[in-house]
Amino acid sequence: MTEQTKPIDLYYFPTPNGHKISIMLEELGVPYTVHAIHIGKGDQFKPEFLAISPNNKIPAIVDPEGPGGEPISVFESGAILKYLAEKFGRFYPTDPRARVKVDEWLFWQMGGFGPMLGQNHHFKQYAPEKIQYAIDRYVNETHRLYGVLNKQLEGKDYIAGDYSIADMATLSWSLGWEKQGMDIAEFPNVAAWQERLKARPGVQRGLAVKLPEDQTMNLAEDKEAQKVMFNQRAR
Repeated sequence: MTEQTKPIDLYYFPTPNGHKISIMLEELGVPYTVHAIHIGKGDQFKPEFLAISPNNKIPAIVDPEGPGGEPISVFESGAILKYLAEKFGRFYPTDPRARVKVDEWLFWQMGGFGPMLGQNHHFKQYAPEKIQYAIDRYVNETHRLYGVLNKQLEGKDYIAGDYSIADMATLSWSLGWEKQGMDIAEFPNVAAWQERLKARPGVQRGLAVKLPEDQTMNLAEDKEAQKVMFNQRAR
């Protein structure tokens, strides 16, 4: 396994996407330093953060010991997971067919199980107008996606064979099932998989990565944070 002598810098806020990377770093057991990016106060738009995450989203990392021993920055949670997995040779299979399977489910999460659940959160919890069509659309799509995941987990401990970055990417989003209007009892394979992952010490530590109390927010009630985060246009 590759040795990491200098801490990896993790630019983070405790959201489902942020937890993907804190879980991965804890599972790897490599040193890292958390840098709070308070997305409700606009830290994500600061030039120094945009230099490493041009899409102004968390998480992002800077690895001081990147390829060739030179620093490298990586943004987008899926890209970060793949980068770390390939660098350290863990949680990502070497067999080409098994690797394709992990990639399929990683990109399924990135393209569907994250964005659609995010829209569910927005229209169900944060939108000032409760538009029933939008709520129904995204709650129904969330339900469909949980069904896809439940079928994939039939008879399996993990999503794509062995425990992998596909599981890490998906878990943190699935833990919001109640707020998403789901009944986890409808998806028993998902529920069992969640418990299996939550029993892992690395997952427990990754989910427990917090920020100081003054860096937290309740987005459903914080109107100033909503102004910062919602309805942004090109700058």
